[in-house]
Amino acid sequence: MNRSTLKKILDDLHAKKIKPDDAMDALKILPYEDIGFAKIDHHRGIRKGFPEVIYCEGKSPEQVAMIAKKILSAGGDLLATRADKAIFKLIKKLNPKAEFNELARTIVIKYSKKRKKGAGTILVSSAGTSDIPVAEEAAITAETLGSFVDRMYDVGVAGIHRILDKKEHFLKARVIVVVAGMDGVLPGVIGGLVDKPIIAVPTSIGYGTSFKGVSALLTMLNSCASGIATVNIDNGFGAGYLAHMINMLGETGK
Repeated sequence: MNRSTLKKILDDLHAKKIKPDDAMDALKILPYEDIGFAKIDHHRGIRKGFPEVIYCEGKSPEQVAMIAKKILSAGGDLLATRADKAIFKLIKKLNPKAEFNELARTIVIKYSKKRKKGAGTILVSSAGTSDIPVAEEAAITAETLGSFVDRMYDVGVAGIHRILDKKEHFLKARVIVVVAGMDGVLPGVIGGLVDKPIIAVPTSIGYGTSFKGVSALLTMLNSCASGIATVNIDNGFGAGYLAHMINMLGETGK
C-alpha cells in the first residue's frame, strides 16, 4: 500500500463514500502480512514511499510469485531484483504489464510512468562494458522509484579521454553513480572533477587479485577524492535507491 492509496481510503471514509468496516478491510493487511515463509511489509510504501522490493536470489520462482501477488494486491508498484526468466514467466501471468530486463535481472511493474515534479537527473556510469549489468540494476532501480536517469557506459580510466569528452553529462546530474571493477579507480577520478555526490559501486569483475571485487571495494573506500560514498560489491540496487533518495532531497515540489 502506498500513500496515495491510503489517502484515498481516508478521504472516502471522511466523505462517507465507504463504511468504517470497508476501510478496516482495506487496512487489515497493515503493517505486514504473514504468509508463512515470508512476512510482507505492506507498510513500507507509506514509510519509505515505495513498496517492499523483492530480492529473488535464494527464493523459488513460486515463492517470488506469491510475494509479488500480495504486493500487487495491496496496490503497490513492483520491483524485483536478481530475477530470471522462470520468475518473470510467473509474474507475467500475474500482470501482463511486467517488464523484464535480462541484463539488469530486474522485473518491474509500474502503474504510473509519471516522474515527480522537479526531480533532478541521476547519472549512472560504468568503467567497462562488463560492469553494465550492475550499472543497469542501479539505473532501473532509480527510474522505477521515480528519478530521471542518464547513462554513460564504458568510460573507464584506460581511456580517460572518454570521460572528459562527456563532461556535460556530469554537469547536469544531481547525483552520480559510478560502477567499476578491476582497479576501481573511476569514482575517484570523477570525484576530482565534479561537485556532485558520488555513489561508488565496486563490481566482482576482474582477474585473480581483484578478489571478486574486494580490490575495487578497498580502492573506493580509500579514495582521496571527497564526496564519495561506497556501497557493497555488485550492489547496483543499493546505489540506485540511495541515489534516488539524495535526488529527491533537491525536489522543490515535495
